Amino acid sequence: MSIRTITLDGPLDVRATLRAKRLVRRERVEGTWWAGRSPDGPFSVNFRKFGERLEVEAWGDGSEWALDHSPDFVGLNDRPGDLEPKHDLVRELAKRSSTRIGASRLLWEALFYAVIHQKVTGIGAGRSMRELTFAVSEPAPGPSGLMLIPSPERIAAMAYWEFHRYGLERKRAEALREVARHPKKLRRMAFGDPVETDRILQAMPGIGVWTSAIARGEALGDPDAVPVGDYHVKNTVSWALAGEERGTDERMLELLEPYQGQRMRVTRLLKGAGITAPKDGARSAVRSIQNQ
Repeated sequence: MSIRTITLDGPLDVRATLRAKRLVRRERVEGTWWAGRSPDGPFSVNFRKFGERLEVEAWGDGSEWALDHSPDFVGLNDRPGDLEPKHDLVRELAKRSSTRIGASRLLWEALFYAVIHQKVTGIGAGRSMRELTFAVSEPAPGPSGLMLIPSPERIAAMAYWEFHRYGLERKRAEALREVARHPKKLRRMAFGDPVETDRILQAMPGIGVWTSAIARGEALGDPDAVPVGDYHVKNTVSWALAGEERGTDERMLELLEPYQGQRMRVTRLLKGAGITAPKDGARSAVRSIQNQ
């Protein structure tokens, strides 16, 4: 167990910033936690905020790595001031927000989440993620109450049909196995240029523009990683910025054009404020393939 103290340079909502980091809990434990697999081994960290001071406590073989990168986790290296609002709504949300864009620097974990969530309901994908994690992974070190995302080596060793029992069809299973075969490359890319990372990711089988954007936003803290192809975001942007109940990816990109370089930040602000377009239908349901 190691502890480090960080002096904050401005407002920070730790819980809201880490909320985008999707983890699997095995029990409820108080505190704001993050866990993962660093190059040095697994870790879990706890964040406690006292005024302008942030205390970070870490457990596990990767604790020193986690402490070194804890400012990234909670977005202390993010630059929210780079956003230049062009709409009154965006200006007001930016003024009120103390949420930053964190960078987990854990690209494998981000891709694990993104691939499983491709073109299915969030509820179904969450169930698949939890069941797979509990089946083939282990608890994070320390008292975090979190499960570690399965290691890439474990996922790469599984046959595609083994994923059926967790609700993943062959296409997503193969995409997951493919990215799991390149753990060292993923670790390097997590600290690389977002544009180059996007190019490399989209060259991998089963990884498209949406999956790359979700992973880059979480792992690299890319403020421009707009999720083209998302079922809801295009409608949210069209509704919030133009009063249009339904949008297309093309219309979303048109409305976000003034925010080039900060487009994901705008979508995060809208989502964080609870702004959604009127509901109309749902994404594709997860069908049972366990016996197929």
